[in-house]
Amino acid sequence: MRKFKRIVRWVVSLFFASSILAVIAYRFIPVYITPLMLIRCVENGNLTIHHHWIPLDEMSPHMPVAVMASEDARFLLHHGVDFNAIDKAAKHNIRGGRTHGASTISQQTAKNVFLWPGRSWIRKGFELYFTTLIEVFWGKHRIMEVYLNSIEMGDGIYGVDACAEYNFGKKASDLTRSDCALIAATLPNPRKFSSKYPSAYMRKRERQIKANMRFIPSFPKEGEDYDPRTAVGSTYR
Repeated sequence: MRKFKRIVRWVVSLFFASSILAVIAYRFIPVYITPLMLIRCVENGNLTIHHHWIPLDEMSPHMPVAVMASEDARFLLHHGVDFNAIDKAAKHNIRGGRTHGASTISQQTAKNVFLWPGRSWIRKGFELYFTTLIEVFWGKHRIMEVYLNSIEMGDGIYGVDACAEYNFGKKASDLTRSDCALIAATLPNPRKFSSKYPSAYMRKRERQIKANMRFIPSFPKEGEDYDPRTAVGSTYR
């Protein structure tokens, strides 16, 4: 029994040490591959991955605003978990109808980079753990940069630059406000919704997101002293 406890302690210590080191490393190293990319390759029986890592500053400035308008309006205000959004989603889901989620961009980034898809409580616990780590060690600028470089945006397409090339024939820096809103509209299910061949529903979502972008602050540059509560709608009205 003592030997078993010692092994458990070593395993737990190794997990915490390795996970913290991995998070610190990814603060500086581009994330070229994620668990989801590998899972999709196995599911599709196809090893083709369209993914180009680029710095956040080389993306259209509309892109961070669009995903905040669509996925996480309070991204610059919360510390990884948005309890206001959780409360609203819970009340909505109790009333019935289409289920609403409340995962923040930070939580989605933690899941994409370090974990696997799923809804189990165990995976959710790991997600919260890694979300806390990236909020502490990365900060908002790096979280957004990794998110926009690693998120699934179509069949075999990951990240804004690959999406811009294959779906719009552009560079990420040349995406328009409408392009960015359309990409953001697909993110709840990018394998079902297409930014290359948008349906009428996608165009409706694009218009809604563009309208919401007027009330989202412009995204700060790295190291910029910034208070989002005084800049709502600053440059996208």
